[in-house]
Amino acid sequence: MLIAVVDGQNETAVWDPDEITISVQRGTHPHDLIMELRALLSDLGAPTTGAGLRCFCGDPIELPTEPDLPHSTTGAPTP
Repeated sequence: MLIAVVDGQNETAVWDPDEITISVQRGTHPHDLIMELRALLSDLGAPTTGAGLRCFCGDPIELPTEPDLPHSTTGAPTP
């Protein structure tokens, strides 16, 4: 699963099943982004863990590095 940072999106996080991508609104505060991603992933049937975000396949998801997403972690896209 990929996380893509976009401009001009009305929602904080949007799932695109065709691209297996979650697009996230640039400039979203990391706390808000994590809460939105956790809810979206839960709706998709992803396992909930006490720490970190997990794809519905079980792999960890890391926030993209973006200047407008302060304190985010760097990571390669999760397949």
